[in-house]
Amino acid sequence: MRQFAAVLLCLTPLSALAQTNPTPRMQQIIASYAGEKTFMGTVLVVKDGHTLIDQGYGSADLEWSIPNSPTTRFRLGSITKQFTAAGILLLQERGKLNIDDPVSKYMPDAPAAWSKITIYNVLTHTSGIPSFTGFPDYRTTEWKDTNPAELVARFRDKPLDFEPGTKFSYSNSGYVLLGYLIEKVSGQTYADFLQQNIFTPLGMKDTGIDSNAAILSQRAQGYRRSPRGIEHDGYISMTIPFSAGALYSTTGDLLKWEQALFGGKVLKPESLAKMTTPYKSDYGCGLFIRTVDGHKLITHGGGIEGFNTSLNHYPDDKLTIIVLGNLTGGAPDQVARYLSRAALGQPFTLPSERKEITLPATTLPDYAGTYRVADLDADLVIAVNGPRLSAKLGKQNPVDVFAESDSHFFLKVADAQVEFFRDPATHTISRLVIYQNGAQHEGKKQ
Repeated sequence: MRQFAAVLLCLTPLSALAQTNPTPRMQQIIASYAGEKTFMGTVLVVKDGHTLIDQGYGSADLEWSIPNSPTTRFRLGSITKQFTAAGILLLQERGKLNIDDPVSKYMPDAPAAWSKITIYNVLTHTSGIPSFTGFPDYRTTEWKDTNPAELVARFRDKPLDFEPGTKFSYSNSGYVLLGYLIEKVSGQTYADFLQQNIFTPLGMKDTGIDSNAAILSQRAQGYRRSPRGIEHDGYISMTIPFSAGALYSTTGDLLKWEQALFGGKVLKPESLAKMTTPYKSDYGCGLFIRTVDGHKLITHGGGIEGFNTSLNHYPDDKLTIIVLGNLTGGAPDQVARYLSRAALGQPFTLPSERKEITLPATTLPDYAGTYRVADLDADLVIAVNGPRLSAKLGKQNPVDVFAESDSHFFLKVADAQVEFFRDPATHTISRLVIYQNGAQHEGKKQ
């Protein structure tokens, strides 16, 4: 199960006027990614109660030439987490638990190191419990069927990464633990609990916990890009992601979920407020809560072998954007971001519309170096790579950077832009700015 933390080089481009009728521009956005074979999937956009787009793109099954459609079922990956968080909050409303209690109150055999970890810490990724999907042996165990107790055993005796409550660190282990607690407290399986308390009441007939063995109608196959072209992605037992990422659904069912959740039909107002109030790093309970270009956004994405997904709600604008993809990569988040700009009448330029220029080879070394990006707690390494530059942020793989001018650069693999600035006195490049989803991150050359 791949983590799907936001790509740090997913940046805000600059021009092109939005149209009065956003739908043609929206179709152009999706077509640009589908045409480059970086996106296959289904898209649903609803604003002010009106459906702007509800359509499938590319194939649900390439071998049988079955197209994606609004009824295609996709694995969601970590969009699952908001359902898990809602389940925990439902149990609190019923007096079965309290999220401010330590985990050990409901798990008597919890390790001593977890004594200070509250359920709220786990909900907000501030527990310090290391994510088992980052363990060295994880890839060698993805195929093996397991159960919740065995999953918890994988990480229960590992040292904490930090003191509970002091930092944010995305942890699939934490959300597996929450599913385990739902089962212990409710006396039901995680699947049955969600079915009886969320899916059935909301009429979500196309949503459930995925199983490799089950015959699931209208299931999308998961693909990846490779040097050989598009091929099937790797196998994962769906018992592994469990309550951190095992759900499947459709765009239509996820719209029902969004409308019910934010319409007060799932949780009481105080529970919904708790779920959608950020604690650290813009994260609440199973959801990111951000302000992007002056607009409030409640969002989460998902990534699991062969699938990437993006679920976005702009409460003040009455805008919901759902992008479910069955081709691994960052396209769903990028498509969703551009669709929001079109829907909100904001200017933008698609990566396919940008024009690269060639800078003199003698000037490229001026940009090279290590730039410390303090608010991301990471170094951005700029290097010369043939006729252009490359960028490597933290532990990410290096990617090519293309010049639009002698100060503005962009990325093609991620919706990205980097601007370089020269010192007024020395005229040497001393800093850069990364633009990310309406935010700016400054890097100082070391």
